Amino acid sequence: PVERPEAILFDVDGLLITTGGAGTRSWSWAFDELYGIPADIGKFTEAGMTDPVVGSLTFTSVIGHEPSPVELARVISHYLMRLPEEVAGSAGYRVLAGVHELLPRLCKAGYLLGITTGAVEAAAHIKLARANLNRFFAFGGYGSDSADRGELTRKAIERAGEILGSRLDSHRVLVLGDTPNDIAAAHAAGAIGVGVASGHFSEQELREAGADHVLGSLLEELPGVAEPAP
Repeated sequence: PVERPEAILFDVDGLLITTGGAGTRSWSWAFDELYGIPADIGKFTEAGMTDPVVGSLTFTSVIGHEPSPVELARVISHYLMRLPEEVAGSAGYRVLAGVHELLPRLCKAGYLLGITTGAVEAAAHIKLARANLNRFFAFGGYGSDSADRGELTRKAIERAGEILGSRLDSHRVLVLGDTPNDIAAAHAAGAIGVGVASGHFSEQELREAGADHVLGSLLEELPGVAEPAP
């Protein structure tokens, strides 16, 4: 049996929420506003990449050279300026199954919850704000911490230790995600990778990606998590 986890980390897009394409539209707006080219990030990037990598690869593809630090900063800041209104107005925005029930239950049972995402920190909070979900997460690791998903997951686990006053055993940290990239990041950080088939990948694909545990959705029980008596 899995021991009680010392902390539980959640990916954002495809696990907690889907923004209904708000991020993609915000990137497109940023490139259109700056360069007159409504770039489609989906053509140049893949799920699970960090925001700075998405911005940089898309810039290189549509503008024809790698962005300077100033150019990259400008694209990312325009993306962030647009994101709140795209999220607010997105007809496809929704919170995924089980999230509203699970998060308060875990908090009440004394689990420390955090975020691990390729989104820059501000973007993650903007996406979660519409559903009032930021209040459940005391810390996180973000695309603004590292382009490497494993490294930003390690940073998140370090931050959890800062909050609790002692270093966490990464082998007792659950990292939940909906893509093979999330599972690879969990393992790179020495944590337990829990695949949740709430996004574009099936339970079978997550198993093949090496997930330690696989759930169909967040309605299912998390490994090692004991519920408090009602």
